[in-house]
Amino acid sequence: MRRWKRYGWVGLVAVAAVGCDDEKTYAQVENEPVAQEARLDAFEGCEALERHIEDTATKRMRASVESMRPRGLQWWFGDGAAPPTGAPMPSEDNGGAGAPRGPDDYTGTNNQVAGVHEADFVQNDGNHIFVLSGSKLYVNRSWPADQLTRVSSLAIEGQPREMLYDKERQRLVIASQVYEERPGRPSVWGAAPMMDLPDCAGPRCGYMQGGTLKVTVVDVSDLASPQVKQQVFLPGGYLTARRVDSAVRLVMTDEFRWPSDVRFYPEYSRELENRDKMNAALDALIVKNEKLIRDQTLADWVEPGRRVAADGTTTALPFSCSDFFHANAPTGLGFVTVLSLDLDTVEGAAPLGRTSVVSAPGVVYASTESLYLSANHWWWQQVAEQSDHSYIHKFDIREPARATYVGSGSVAGALVNQFAMDEHEGVLRVATTVTTWRTEGNGDGVSTPTTSGPDTVSRLVTFAPKNGRLEELGRSEDLAPTERIFSARFVGKKGYIVTFRQTDPLFTFDLSDPAHPRKVGELKIPGFSTYIHPLGDTHLLTFGEDRDEDGGWRNRALKLSLFDVSDLANPREAFTHRMGTSGSNSEALHDHKAFNYFAAKGLVAVPFVDWDYSRPDYWSGFTSELRVFRVDTATGFTPVGAVSARDMFQRFEHPHWSWYWAPEVRRSVMADDFVYAITDAGIRVANVGALQTPLATTYFDAPVP
Repeated sequence: MRRWKRYGWVGLVAVAAVGCDDEKTYAQVENEPVAQEARLDAFEGCEALERHIEDTATKRMRASVESMRPRGLQWWFGDGAAPPTGAPMPSEDNGGAGAPRGPDDYTGTNNQVAGVHEADFVQNDGNHIFVLSGSKLYVNRSWPADQLTRVSSLAIEGQPREMLYDKERQRLVIASQVYEERPGRPSVWGAAPMMDLPDCAGPRCGYMQGGTLKVTVVDVSDLASPQVKQQVFLPGGYLTARRVDSAVRLVMTDEFRWPSDVRFYPEYSRELENRDKMNAALDALIVKNEKLIRDQTLADWVEPGRRVAADGTTTALPFSCSDFFHANAPTGLGFVTVLSLDLDTVEGAAPLGRTSVVSAPGVVYASTESLYLSANHWWWQQVAEQSDHSYIHKFDIREPARATYVGSGSVAGALVNQFAMDEHEGVLRVATTVTTWRTEGNGDGVSTPTTSGPDTVSRLVTFAPKNGRLEELGRSEDLAPTERIFSARFVGKKGYIVTFRQTDPLFTFDLSDPAHPRKVGELKIPGFSTYIHPLGDTHLLTFGEDRDEDGGWRNRALKLSLFDVSDLANPREAFTHRMGTSGSNSEALHDHKAFNYFAAKGLVAVPFVDWDYSRPDYWSGFTSELRVFRVDTATGFTPVGAVSARDMFQRFEHPHWSWYWAPEVRRSVMADDFVYAITDAGIRVANVGALQTPLATTYFDAPVP
């Protein structure tokens, strides 16, 4: 009995049977149609904002509770059974006189768009490397390379996520996640609240229960003594950040905070095995929950923030209801906020710009003048022939302290990541995969239909702002049935898409006429690319996986490829380099910031980790290193060597490191003829001509997996 009270009806199972003729029927929460002309509407006032939040919360609550309706005549309870569909599930340099001259050239963060700086946990200015590791900021002197050393460190409250660096203004803007007790129970964007788990544990527990985003602005003009100039606290979590000149945009998310007494399943009682009593209990629960939802005030749903000045003075950061928007279609529960911060005025009394959308989070892309947020259409229940759909909202970010809504577009499908969007000469290009779920009835007229699997196609669609909307200009033909997009890249008036199921088709596009995006070439090879890096106008450097012809893992390996796309109609894989075994991995597979191409030297560096399971112990069979290759469009890839980091982790003997977690090189920096491998344990530098012989190593206090 104690188990049921603690975890809810996790073991509840419905057994299908033929229903009675006079059985009462209950209306399901109806799906809302896709908005073909999408838009964001501002709220007329705080009353309208609160009403929208509560209407949306009530509908989500009803959809979840209704999913527990008996669909047969017999019920029983058993440990270990799956919950009904829809039931809530637990989530899981000083720069002064005498300073040495810096390198002639060096690499920084691998940004998607020139002039748009992306946040990362590593930043580099040629003379110094800034790293967030554990709960600290580490300032390291990196030039001259053989004098690599730690200059200072600064404790950062909470869990540091990423940072932006402005070399001109000598400022770091650091985003960290801190735990602060907050009332209510969180939802998981678009879903029902988490179940009651009193003994909350796990890496996301504190974040889900009381997440607050902290923004710390640090003056690093005196690198030996970094100074905190301002701190901003806002409820929610960090998503991503961009900087254009002095203007910083932090995109954050927050969840609906439900009243503590809201429940999505009735308290267990043996009598609820009776259909009528179960339905009556669910009816009563819906009424009780809605009253609790309607009784909450706007202050319970949306919390203000606060700002702490350099002298410790704290001031409130109230929100304005006029800065909130909602879509004209359902996009899940939660809030997505663009926080605008001008580094030229941040230490004064200038207000911080906040623009919020009542929505679950999606993909973020930014050009020098615009920021785009995507959101998925929210389906309340799954029905036959249902397809995913996305809405894209454009904001003008030319004003440093404000993001101004421009218009929205509607597109079938979902976006794989930020590289699926690109803005060129005012035209937005979007690559999506459209998934349509096929469902089949069970034949009894009562039980839930089964899913027979999805059908997929991919396409490229173009948009332009007009009359307050993003109007579709044109779309390509449908591509690669049964496959989905793994990577995309746009280069001027050309576009490239990689899909995968068993083989890797690379599609090339002519986008010179935005109204008629045209596929002109296709190349099929085994495996797939997860990242595409343009080399001028004629070649693509990619990173991904090599697979068997059937898509299997037997001969899987990591793969660098060089594609010749000088003839768009006939792309070809000019060179390829395989590395590792079927168990090999690299952070660059899923994070483009781990991929480092040094154009000045024609070098590419990627993190690499692998295991030899035939070895008697973990460390002797473990490889963790930064691999470096020379890239030439005429000769292909030439291995230069590798900077090993295995011993950097061994010295710490961290208890969390075991066979299921791989300490690895996560980032790299290249400067002139030197390569820096950056790990959670520290930084190691070596000369390109002798990578196996490190020049210097600096360690952090304690690596945190």
